[in-house]
Amino acid sequence: MKRWIAGVTALVLMLGSALLASGCSSGSKTIKIGHAVALTGDASVFGQSEHTGLKIAVEEINKKGGILGKQVELVAADTRADPTETVNAVRRLVEQEKVVAIIGVAQSGVAMAATPIVTQAKVPMISTTSTNPYVTVDKSGKLQKYVFRVCFIDPYQGTVAAEFAYNRLNARKAAIMYDVGSDYSQWLAKYFEDAFTKLGGTVVGKEAYRTGELDFRAPLGKLKETEPDVLFLPLTQKDAALAVNQARELGIKATFLGGDNWGSPDILKLGGSALEGSYFINLASLDDPGIKKWIEQNQSRFGGPVVRNALLAYDAMLWLADAINRAKTTDGDKIVEALEQTKDLPVLTTDKFSVDPKTHNPLNRAAYITKIQNGQFVFFERFEPH
Repeated sequence: MKRWIAGVTALVLMLGSALLASGCSSGSKTIKIGHAVALTGDASVFGQSEHTGLKIAVEEINKKGGILGKQVELVAADTRADPTETVNAVRRLVEQEKVVAIIGVAQSGVAMAATPIVTQAKVPMISTTSTNPYVTVDKSGKLQKYVFRVCFIDPYQGTVAAEFAYNRLNARKAAIMYDVGSDYSQWLAKYFEDAFTKLGGTVVGKEAYRTGELDFRAPLGKLKETEPDVLFLPLTQKDAALAVNQARELGIKATFLGGDNWGSPDILKLGGSALEGSYFINLASLDDPGIKKWIEQNQSRFGGPVVRNALLAYDAMLWLADAINRAKTTDGDKIVEALEQTKDLPVLTTDKFSVDPKTHNPLNRAAYITKIQNGQFVFFERFEPH
């Protein structure tokens, strides 16, 4: 009898542990999903818009019964787009809020700061707009098991920019100005240069500055002498706006071309007429006919500008919900397996969202070329990967 009681006790304990691991404990009434995002600071326009996208996704998921039969609870933590603040925010989500997964972080540098925490806790994290390849695969080639992304990566973005400049703008001479204090800016400049020269173009000038500088006339003056057809500026929206104004004042006539960091309405206010006729590579297009109704819904609910982060955050939540439902558990390792196995999932920005399990990057993610015309962002063309 004692052996039988002991055996039953062990079985009950084992089943209890399994239920806890699967996120199905009787004490848990909701499934908590964390959102690590810049709600304040210079990047808050991206973070706040991103959060509205997640709210809409969570409401839709909950109306359909939630995840694993439970309602989803969204818990936000402010990163201020700062590595130290990000570590604190992600640690709170993991240790205090006990989230089963995290959506964010939006910037590559701060996403990498969060990686050790989610890895140790075995909590999957889906970054929305971290384009540095080392976010999901480190410099040694090791896959970051618990980190995924919903956007394309910088090597691809740099190649798109170069091909667009060479083939669509017919540029043969390109100049580059980049921020030596930013990994994003340095790497995107390198990828653009490599691809542009491979196509047959010539990078006639390349000048650097350091984060925090406000006067770019010295480097821009040197670039003016090279008479480039296109000036590539992989900078933040504030620095890019300053640079284009100062470039026009110096008489530079080149077409300006930027990276996805330009995708904030702030650049239009700061850059003004100097930006007319410029282009930049975007992660998503707000002018996509299939997305316009969703954007109208977002604006009517929350007001304020909708930026591409909102679309990608919405996609990330749909991807995560689908993965947890397929995994039939909230166990981190099982969710990772399901995320890796995602294929042809319909989301907002594409009908066939698929994932490369070797890199945790999306497959066949299109890039969008946006033109600045009449003080507005205007969809120019969709670039499909080769």
